[in-house]
Amino acid sequence: MAEHTATPGELYRAEALTRRYRDGGREVLALDSVDLHLDRGQRLGIVGESGSGKSTLVRLLAGLDRPTSGRVWFEGTEITRLPERDLGVLRASVQMVFQDPRSSLNPRMRVGDIITEPLRSRLVRRQLPAGTDHQHRLAEVLEAVDLPEDAGRRYPHEFSGGQRQRIAIARALAPKPEVLIADEPVSALDVSVRAQVLNLLTDLVASQGLTLVVVSHDLMVVRHLCDRLVVMRQGRIVEEGATETVYETPATAYTRALLDAVPRIRTSRG
Repeated sequence: MAEHTATPGELYRAEALTRRYRDGGREVLALDSVDLHLDRGQRLGIVGESGSGKSTLVRLLAGLDRPTSGRVWFEGTEITRLPERDLGVLRASVQMVFQDPRSSLNPRMRVGDIITEPLRSRLVRRQLPAGTDHQHRLAEVLEAVDLPEDAGRRYPHEFSGGQRQRIAIARALAPKPEVLIADEPVSALDVSVRAQVLNLLTDLVASQGLTLVVVSHDLMVVRHLCDRLVVMRQGRIVEEGATETVYETPATAYTRALLDAVPRIRTSRG
């Protein structure tokens, strides 16, 4: 696989990423020649309407899908064509939190087993310190996401929606990743608990030194979490820059329309 000389602090680089797939009898262009870079410690928001390509992009960054063409480097190594058996570093270093915790958490597993499941993966295990204690790590991440110690003995249905998303975040934190990718992390939650989960993510990113990528259709969510923003439309990046700059002085009519369509949410702690 090709090597790429990363600039100081660079974590990801993507060049000319394109993803086509078949939907019935027609071809869909989900991603159209996208370039992107991400430095260690950044908090990147990726926004756009449904079908804009934002979730496709992060699946390629996480190694969950392959581009039709184009290349992705992680820490200077091209991951685009790596076989699954060689993706151990990526699997340990990059973890995802999905939109709906009800569908991402196995209802037949106890929470403790759900959270420690990534630690049992062969690809992840090779990257962890020898002798990693699963129960100790479980206790650490439960505390980090403000869940009680006995939560590990219970099942997902015994928790509220906001608590289930905290469980999903704890599972993502368990392997001690460098990068946390959150795909619409609060869109399935009640308005009353969204701010609590956003504040939790903000605190975790700061306290654990994470690089954060947030996918959302809601610019208010990424304004709360992210310092850099890219706006996607029809598989392309149409605007990017510092979050506050894009928010205060959007350069495209599309971004202005996204801003106008978003109701303001409260992000005070409580």
